[in-house]
Amino acid sequence: MKCPFCAYSESKVIDSRPAEEGATIRRRRECLACKKRFTTYEIIERMPLVVIKRDGSRQSFDRVKLINGMVRACEKRPVTLAQLEAIADDIEQELQSHLEREVSTAEIGEMVMSHIRDVDEVAYVRFASVYRSFKDINTFMEELTKLLSDK
Repeated sequence: MKCPFCAYSESKVIDSRPAEEGATIRRRRECLACKKRFTTYEIIERMPLVVIKRDGSRQSFDRVKLINGMVRACEKRPVTLAQLEAIADDIEQELQSHLEREVSTAEIGEMVMSHIRDVDEVAYVRFASVYRSFKDINTFMEELTKLLSDK
């Protein structure tokens, strides 16, 4: 690790501790040449995920889009942003653990619906109505009936 002050390539680790709930390691280092201290972070390198959209186009996975979709479904509902971020963490972790580097929006939508259903049923119905693009009131009622029968 090069020193940011003098560019010397040797340093020693003074302190090491987990950061960001264990997702990162924070290291305090001391340059062996100039004796100045600096901080480095070690993170897991994640493989890029590609999302296959309904029209067949592909784009990189965007966590912000995922959270924004859930925020719209949970508008004026008693669901915190922390809960939605936890759902996004779970989904992203699950996607990263798959061997596939490409995932369809259908798969992601199903994952969101299964998580959001446990948090708020109204938000679930809102998300499902957009995600499944209900064509008429009957398909909407079928989803509501399924939700009620699962209780």
